[in-house]
Amino acid sequence: QEEKKQLTLKVEELERKLETTSAQNIEFLQVIAKREESIHQCQLRLEEKTRECSSLARQLEMAIEDAKRQVEQTRERAASRERVAQSKMLDLETQLSRNKTELNQLRRSKDDAERRYESRLQDLKDRLEQSESTNRSMQNYVQFLKSSYANVF
Repeated sequence: QEEKKQLTLKVEELERKLETTSAQNIEFLQVIAKREESIHQCQLRLEEKTRECSSLARQLEMAIEDAKRQVEQTRERAASRERVAQSKMLDLETQLSRNKTELNQLRRSKDDAERRYESRLQDLKDRLEQSESTNRSMQNYVQFLKSSYANVF
């Protein structure tokens, strides 16, 4: 009986321990369930954030491609404008060179014409002087003839 009593006490003690352990087990199961729910929620948020990041990465890639395209277009426009400006500059330099050449030709022509006119003017002055000299000489001769006729008559 003593042994049975001890065994009963041990059984009751073990049953209490079992109940305590069962209660702890239930608490642990609840904690585990909460943690699993939390993990599940975190996984859902992680998946959502991953999708959001993927979307943002695609948008970023598209924005980068768009920016590259715009930069390339800007470079092409700038290169085109530079080519046009170079072409205009070459045309203007060619035109300037032609104008300088023409100006030099006109100056030479002007100088030649001035020399010809100076020469002709000098020639005309010499002829005028010679003509005036001849005219004076004739007037002197006419004067001489007048005075000779006056003396004769």
